This record gives sequence, structure tokens and C-alpha cells, in this order.
Amino acid sequence: MKISQNSGIPIYQQIADQFRTDILEGKFAQGEYLPSIRGLAKDLKISVITTIKAYELLESEGLVTAVQGKGYYVNAQDGEMLREQHQRKVEDALTEAMKYAKIAGMSNEELMATLQTLLDFEEE
Repeated sequence: MKISQNSGIPIYQQIADQFRTDILEGKFAQGEYLPSIRGLAKDLKISVITTIKAYELLESEGLVTAVQGKGYYVNAQDGEMLREQHQRKVEDALTEAMKYAKIAGMSNEELMATLQTLLDFEEE
């Protein structure tokens, strides 16, 4: 796991974001435990409190569940929820692309043509 001290994104958020992505991509199976809070804090050279905050954020989103004395394990992921999460990521990426297209002075037609070209290229 990579953490950037200078990104402007809080460390706990970076940790939660990386675990969220890994869980939604299936890199952690249902019932699998996340690394221990103390172990992760030690590996990343961060505060235990920061790690707890990241795990609690994931728990509040329903991705993991805390078990006293054992840690946090990955919950079963609802297929529809996974689809919604991925759709949100696509929307975020497209919103970002629209922002940069506007900065570059691209018209909506040029942006759509660029997307279509990328889609066609992907199919090859």
C-alpha cells in the first residue's frame, strides 16, 4: 500500500480508498480479514488512530465488519452495490474528463468523438 504525505488527501482516506478499491475489485474475498490495525500502522509508519479511522470509514460504508479481538473482515458484496460503486467511479472519471476537455477548449462533439475513438480502440 502506498501512502502520500503530500497529496492533500488525509492518510486515513487514502487507506480507506485503497482498501475500498481492492474490496470492490475482488482482491479481498468475503470473510477475509484486513491486515491488523497495529500491523498496518507499523508497516506504514503511521498512527494506530489513523488506521482505526480508515477501518471505521469502511465499516460505516458496509464494506467490512469489526469483530472484537479479531479485527475487520470483508462483508459479502451485493452485486448491485458493486455495479453502483463502479458506475460512480465511471461518472467521476467522466466528470474529470469533461473538466479537462473544457480547459482544453474541446467541444462536446470533440469530446464524444474522443470517447468513441477510445471505445473503438478498446474493442480491437
